[in-house]
Formats: sequence, structure tokens, C-alpha cells
Amino acid sequence: MNEGLGGRSARAHHHFFSGSYGQTFKFDIVLITLTMLLLGFGLIVLYSALGQSWSGLLNQAIRLCLGLGCLMLASQLRVSTYYRWAPTVYAGTIMLLFAVAVFGVSNKGSQRWLDLPGLPSFQPSEFLKISLPLIVGWYITTRNFKLKFFDYLALILIVGLPTGLVFLQPDYGTALILLIGVAAMLFLCGVRLRWFGAGLVLVAISAPIIWNFVFRDYHRRRIITLFNPERDPLGAGWNIIQSKTAVGSGGLSGKGLFEGTQSHLDFLPEGHTDFIIAVIGEELGFVWCVALLCCYLLIFSRLMYLSTTATNGFGYVVGTGITVIFFGYVLVNVAMVLGLLPVVGLPLPLVSYGGSSAITTMAAFGVALAVCTHKQDLEK
Repeated sequence: MNEGLGGRSARAHHHFFSGSYGQTFKFDIVLITLTMLLLGFGLIVLYSALGQSWSGLLNQAIRLCLGLGCLMLASQLRVSTYYRWAPTVYAGTIMLLFAVAVFGVSNKGSQRWLDLPGLPSFQPSEFLKISLPLIVGWYITTRNFKLKFFDYLALILIVGLPTGLVFLQPDYGTALILLIGVAAMLFLCGVRLRWFGAGLVLVAISAPIIWNFVFRDYHRRRIITLFNPERDPLGAGWNIIQSKTAVGSGGLSGKGLFEGTQSHLDFLPEGHTDFIIAVIGEELGFVWCVALLCCYLLIFSRLMYLSTTATNGFGYVVGTGITVIFFGYVLVNVAMVLGLLPVVGLPLPLVSYGGSSAITTMAAFGVALAVCTHKQDLEK
């Protein structure tokens, strides 16, 4: 037994109790360590961004503990459990998205939140970072990775329905990231490039229609302002200007923790959520921003390693989708803060304040660990 444990330690997979589902519970020490470092760093920065509010910090800490619990629980489940329940989880997410369209809570021009009796408000679109990779992986696996013409049409419907509902909320950033994640899954499964080319042609054809009839006025202003924020410095360009000012004023080493002026004097909007990295840049400087991005890159690399070494095809597809979607959130958020993309209202995973994003991200990590590291017959 000691030799077996030593072998597993060398592979960074540790077992600490026998699960009630008939298999040993695993976790990856590298991924868990990086995640814990990110969470700890995020809490320190949030304490400053929240104006040194202990109540806000405690609320976030409780959410993160819940997220870690979800990670551990998700890691314990069998691969076959995820395979069997993938359609049900997907259907449940679709129902929640329809509920948002009918009963959702509007905030700042978007209807993304659901407020159910007895539950804290949450954002159902966050569940798609789990349910969408699961359903795409399930469908591809049921076809033995041999997709025909009608299979592609089915996948377009499977992916297009939830993505379209998210797009109409409107939540363009999340919709874009989900599409990129699915595209990566299909590419790694050997889908021919001509299908991606057809998709790009479809996007190019539909772009004028989306611009004129789907985008709202303030979304068009955000895109136009992206190229010249000074055109509307007190309106659509305000967020980008203040964010760049915060990051630039921090220099290499920053002004010091709790010493940021843009955030603490309320020049920087949403400093504790969407623009948290601007607070980091101002108070801790360029060096800590790079360190943070390196941590994200290490998590991405570890998840990709686990996905590409998965013991089953289902795990390979699902793990890849979860990984790309996670890193997509990071890239889009950073690009938004730096003014490289329009402001789309996306949090920085595991660092920004909020429960829905943090909990679902850690649950997704648990799913990736389960489907990529457990040796299971999908039909069990």
C-alpha cells in the first residue's frame, strides 16, 4: 500500500478517503495548490477593493469555502455519473436560462440573474461552463468521435440554444467564450477545418444584422469608444480611461496595498468585480499583475495536461472544454481592463467578488479532475 501511495504522489494525484460511490477520491495537488494561492491572493486584494470591509470579505470567504466543497464533491463522482447525467444537467441549465428570460432580475441593462425564494440570487449562465462541455462531450462520445453531417447540425442546435439565450440577456462576453470553448473541443476532436471556415463566413454575414438589429445603443457605443475612449470620456469611455489610468499609475511596484486612489476615491467603477486587476495594477504594480497571470497560465497548463492525458475520450473532450472556457474568461477580462476589448462585464475567475463565478469555476475544476483522472467504464 505504501508503495502504491508513493507512486501516486509522484504523479501528484493523492487519495485521502474512500468515496461513498465505490471509488477513491482523488485530487491533483498541483491544481489545488495553485487554486488555493489564487484564492488567498484574491481575498487580500478584495479586502482593499472593498474599502477594507470585513463583512464583504467574510461573505466572499464563505462563498469560496462553498466552492472548494463543490470542487471536492465534484472530484468524487464517477466518470459514468457525469456521462449519464450530462443530458439532464444540460436540460436543467436550459430551463434556468428560460427562467431568466421570463423572471430574471435586470441590472445595468442586462437580465442575467435569477432570484428564487429562499436562495441567494445567482447567474444561471455560469453553469454553462460545466453543462456545455459535458453535453458536447457526451454527444461526441456517443457517436464514437465519428461525426456526420447531421451530427454537426445537432451540435449547432445543442450549442446554439443556450448560447443564444445568453446572447439575448445580453451577455456577449460569456456567449463568445462559450463558443470559443466548444470550437476548441471540436478542433481537438478532429473536426475538419472547413466547418470552422463555414462558421466564420456565417459570422461575417450575420455581423451587419447583429450590429443593426441585435446590439443595443450602449453596446454599439462601447465598441466605437474602444478605439477612441476620449470621444466620450464621461460616458462610454469612462471605464476604460479610469482602468488604464489605474494600471499605468501603479508602475512596476504599485502605490502600496490599500493606497490606490482610482479605486478608493471611486473613480474606478466595479473595482471589486470586473476591474479587480486594475486595482491590483495600481496598488501592487506590474510585477504582481504578471505573477497573477503566470498563476493563471500554470492552472491552464495543468488542466490541459490532465485533459490530454485523460484515461477516456469523454474526459479528454470535457476537460479541454472546461479548460479553454476558464482561460477564455481570464483573457477577455484582462483585455477588457486594458482597453483591448469592449467592456462586457465579465469577472476575473477566482479573484473578482461574487459567488456564482467562483463556485461554478471550482466545481468545473472538480468535474475536470473526475473525468480526466478516474479510470471508469462510461456504461457503468
